[in-house]
Amino acid sequence: MKRALAHSFQSLTIRNFRLFAGGQLASVTGTWMMVVAQDWLVLSLTGDSGTALGVVTALQFAPLLLLTLYAGGLADRYDKRRLLIGANAASGVLALLLAVLVLAGVVRVWHVCVFALALGIVNAVEVPTRMSFVTELVGPELLPNASALSAAYFNSARVVGPALAGLLIGWLGTGTVMAVNAVSYLATVAGLRLIRSEELHRPAGGAGRPKRARAADGIRYMAARPGLLLPMALVAVVGMLGFNFQLTLPLFAKTVLHADAAAFGLLTTAMAAGSLAAAFATTRRRGRPPLRLVIVSALAFGVLELLAGLAPSYAVAAGLLFLTGFASISFAQAANHRIQLGTDVAYRGRVMALYTLVFQGTTPFGALLIGWLSERHGARAGLLAGGAATALAALLVLAVHLWHARSARRAGPGGEAGAADAPAPGASGHRPPAASGPVGR
Repeated sequence: MKRALAHSFQSLTIRNFRLFAGGQLASVTGTWMMVVAQDWLVLSLTGDSGTALGVVTALQFAPLLLLTLYAGGLADRYDKRRLLIGANAASGVLALLLAVLVLAGVVRVWHVCVFALALGIVNAVEVPTRMSFVTELVGPELLPNASALSAAYFNSARVVGPALAGLLIGWLGTGTVMAVNAVSYLATVAGLRLIRSEELHRPAGGAGRPKRARAADGIRYMAARPGLLLPMALVAVVGMLGFNFQLTLPLFAKTVLHADAAAFGLLTTAMAAGSLAAAFATTRRRGRPPLRLVIVSALAFGVLELLAGLAPSYAVAAGLLFLTGFASISFAQAANHRIQLGTDVAYRGRVMALYTLVFQGTTPFGALLIGWLSERHGARAGLLAGGAATALAALLVLAVHLWHARSARRAGPGGEAGAADAPAPGASGHRPPAASGPVGR
């Protein structure tokens, strides 16, 4: 038992990762408190408008669509730790300014829109940089374990954050919750500053960093590899239509289940608890996962989201959202590692920027569509549409994958079809074990 636990938490034996994870746990808890507070504030200011909530969500994710590819080039060219320090400091300042407006009683919807857009700009740099930085913290051998633990602390924050936010909103108001979030960024900045650069897993003297890291090169690199392209296409559909819970859950909780802020926070916590369970379940996995695992987990997620949209009561909805959360992290981790461990280190920042772009940058389109559907056809429609789209996309990608597999068998082990899916040299700094298992938004 002790050996199993030690294996599951192996990345935490590395000082740099402990500092990073500790700061992230505090900051992400504050971020999830902010998500609940911001959603509740928008609904309170607009009379439960799904369209307004969709606009705010779209503004927060629109910069990911426009700037992430450029940010991926920055992550490949410059010091990732310094980029992350600047991004987290900026996020803390933005959260503090919005908290002041709310506490002063002068906040308007357009204020929330402006700060959502500004935060989205910062996130466009922070997300791909953070994803590709994990490899530098622990090395390629421990990347799956470190990513699973990252998903674990992220979803621990999703459990604690919304529950705390629901209680604090009813007690002290949304402004106080936003102020707590602003302070939480200090933990991340402190952890990053304490990291020892000489212990990071980087090529000596900055070797391997391209002088010009063009986004177009990253796109061409990925497009030539079906093993990267197919999961990326699936991630795009799931990210745009299936992962709109920031929009669908508050509407579903308030207008269908007639829940108050505390009950909404607990509903979000139920989903986060499922995600946390999935994260811990994958900490022992090593190596690059098979594409079929990505597809099956996406299909399971879509079906469960459909069922959650049909839930007849609060208790049933909470149970189904727990399972949906489990499936969501199973899919996100499998897709992340399928892509990241199949990518050459020189392209990893740009490829993870593409991953961020298609997973989160497509959210503005999905948020506007799901918001419109929810307002026209009820809050259930958003969950039903997201689940149906995800399940259909998984089936289509499965069909393409089977076609590629048949082509590979016809071409033989040395044929083009077989070579196209092989990991690029230096994809993870080592060749994954032959019996490796699969291994996260």
